[in-house]
Amino acid sequence: MTYYLEVISSWCYWAEPAWLELKRRYAHSQVGFHWKIALMDESGLPASRAQLEWFYRRSGTIVRSPNVLNSGWLEAGVKEYLVPNLVTEAAKDLGVIDDRVRLAIAEAALRQGRQVRTWDASVEIAVKAADLDPLELKKRAQSPQIEERARKTTAEFHAFGVTQRPTFLIENGIGDRAVLSGTWNAGPLIAVIDAQLADEAAYQSWSAHMGNAPKE
Repeated sequence: MTYYLEVISSWCYWAEPAWLELKRRYAHSQVGFHWKIALMDESGLPASRAQLEWFYRRSGTIVRSPNVLNSGWLEAGVKEYLVPNLVTEAAKDLGVIDDRVRLAIAEAALRQGRQVRTWDASVEIAVKAADLDPLELKKRAQSPQIEERARKTTAEFHAFGVTQRPTFLIENGIGDRAVLSGTWNAGPLIAVIDAQLADEAAYQSWSAHMGNAPKE
């Protein structure tokens, strides 16, 4: 299962409880969980603070949140929030492959309203979340390789023909593949995972009883 996300996306933030639930539910199964960056461009960003706050009120009521998200992170004229995503991606190379860094940056932006677009802000948050060396993290995050990687996974996301973040890619060992875009709660994801696990197990049972298919 691969989760395509933008660090400061509100809908990705709302999807985090589902992501956590899935990881707990399948902790002792053969399901692997991975996340990749899917950068938002200008088309996915709010045009104004008033518009962003309207979006937040809408999504907050849909997910029944007791709290309103904070719009303070938005900076006028910024067309891409590359830095928080690159810092998050760079942390992987320093051994942080879990969710700590990206969740800390998202929390700082969406709950506290911190402007995470600067290197100093995002690096500081990441360092506190995962006990990383700030100079090493910043150097890695500013490397061409990290941006190239984030652009590559963003291109993967667009290749699915979807526009919404979060997007989840679920695939099993027999070639079944499902893409759920815009899904933020666990129910539909659980249904797909269980169906794919069942089908893969059925194929394994068939193979054990009948062997490989005839070549002719």
